Amino acid sequence: MPGVHVIVPDWPDMPAGVRAIATTRPGGVSPAPYDDGAGGGGLNLGDHVGDDAALVGLNRARLRQSLPCEPAWMSQVHGVAVVDAAGVQPGQPVPVGDASIAKVPGVVCAIMTADCLPVLFASRDGKVVGAAHAGWRGLAAGVLGDTVAAMRAAGAGEITAWLGPAIGPARFEVGRDVVDCFIAEADGADEESQSAQCFTPCPGRPGKYLADIYWLARIALARDNVTDVSGGTYCTASEPGRFYSYRRDQVTGRQASLIWIE
Repeated sequence: MPGVHVIVPDWPDMPAGVRAIATTRPGGVSPAPYDDGAGGGGLNLGDHVGDDAALVGLNRARLRQSLPCEPAWMSQVHGVAVVDAAGVQPGQPVPVGDASIAKVPGVVCAIMTADCLPVLFASRDGKVVGAAHAGWRGLAAGVLGDTVAAMRAAGAGEITAWLGPAIGPARFEVGRDVVDCFIAEADGADEESQSAQCFTPCPGRPGKYLADIYWLARIALARDNVTDVSGGTYCTASEPGRFYSYRRDQVTGRQASLIWIE
């Protein structure tokens, strides 16, 4: 992809025959505020953020050059619905969902984010893959567990996961309501304690906490026996030249995390 910058996941146990990438901000044609942060065109892939639809189409076409088919784009609503990516067809209504799975080679699962956590999944045998959009609401509501359940229903056995670019624990400020939500959803005293440790009080800001969404995701995945988890090293809010960030900029583009079976 000329000019397009992508991340190839550092995912040591990603199965052979499975491919995954995460896009970044540079390398597209979108102008400010969807640009690359340095005056050049941005690779905004979101068609719902106010960018020119024709330019978004050109950005998606650039991405499509490195994929086996058009990604299974969804209308993400911070929920838990899991879509069969093979049923998402260009020219048809875009399904509402916050996760997708695929067991057909060449079908691309895709999640768009701009601070929320994208999680990519693969069965150990490489026969089922998935992708989930885990903002704090979807994470607390169980989107990762529902994605794992859908993969297992499709034939997946042991599952490995990769945590893509999201807002980091030094920048993700939340209120007490978010802390209470995760503690209330915890499965037992041990998990309640682990969840509480994912939140650090903000000095001088009563009622405000810094949340570690990567750690919260690992706790949720472990609940469903997914413990081989890689990634979780990025901070979208801290790298304006590399990532879009809603928390940082409000009006901004979207990057994508994608996975497929060859």
